[in-house]
Amino acid sequence: MPSKGKHRRTKVRSLTRGFIAVGTGGAALALPLIGATTAAAAQPAAAEKAATSAAAPAAAKKAGPTTYSVVAGDSLSKIADAHSVSSWKKLYQDNREVIGDDPSLIHPGLKLTIGAKAEPKAKAKAKPKAKATPASERADRSETRTAVAKTTTYTNDLDGWIKESLAIMAEHGIPGTYEGIHRNIMRESSGNPMAINNWDSNAAAGTPSKGLLQVIQPTFAAYHVPGTSLDSYDPVANITAACNYAADRYGSIDNVNGPY
Repeated sequence: MPSKGKHRRTKVRSLTRGFIAVGTGGAALALPLIGATTAAAAQPAAAEKAATSAAAPAAAKKAGPTTYSVVAGDSLSKIADAHSVSSWKKLYQDNREVIGDDPSLIHPGLKLTIGAKAEPKAKAKAKPKAKATPASERADRSETRTAVAKTTTYTNDLDGWIKESLAIMAEHGIPGTYEGIHRNIMRESSGNPMAINNWDSNAAAGTPSKGLLQVIQPTFAAYHVPGTSLDSYDPVANITAACNYAADRYGSIDNVNGPY
């Protein structure tokens, strides 16, 4: 151990090959000196790092458009901020085709295009509407049915009158059966097409009941079926008008079992 006493340290000013001697109470440490050469080498590295950082935003801006799927709680403003879009209005304009006219109506699962204008939604092809049948064609079909009915030969008796009436009633949607018509004819006129009632209240009022089913003139006029005679004594015209009236009031001539 050195003896105690005052010692004066020698100041070291010289640099030797990049090292400096530092006193440590009798010992010396050699430390590397950071010289100009080292500093100069650090500058290009720092410059390169700065250039890389500056280039990063530019690279991000050049990135292509992306697709974003809306989640619960999203808004256009929130999505625009998260994806560096200039404003929610810009995001909305780019995606108006998929969002619609109300920018607040976005919903989970909706696909938004970020960085480009969204492709318009493909419109579903409308199914062709069924072509309406022209009135003239419907009229032609009706005339054809009537012509077919007229080509059918009916006997000029009660059986033939009832059958012809049923064919016309079927064309006009008037219900009734052969049995129902025949039963009521036999009760009202016994099958006589020229029968007339001159003694009841209708006769007293000036409108006597006439024909096979004893129809008064006002009722015959109101329920006359087009295509039949305007003569209330005509057997077919009388039957179809009476059945038309019975259908309106009772549901069908089959439901009539007494004076009507």
